[in-house]
Amino acid sequence: MAASTILSSKFQISIPKDVRESQNWRPGQKLAFVPKGSGYVLAPVPSLDDLWGFAKGANPEGYRDRNDRY
Repeated sequence: MAASTILSSKFQISIPKDVRESQNWRPGQKLAFVPKGSGYVLAPVPSLDDLWGFAKGANPEGYRDRNDRY
C-alpha cells in the first residue's frame, strides 16, 4: 500500500519517514506541487548547484531569437 498522510486544520501535511528517507529529502528543502491529471506530484526544487552543467554539450547555434517572432 502507498504511504499516506492527513491534511491538518492548518492545511499542513507531514511526509512519512519512509518517503523522506527514500527520496533523501531534508528539512528546509523546497518542494514543488506539479499538477498531473487530477492530482499533483511532489518534487524537489533543484538548487543552482544541482543545475550546474545541465546543458553541457548543447549546441547554441540555430536557436530562435526575439527578432524571429511575429
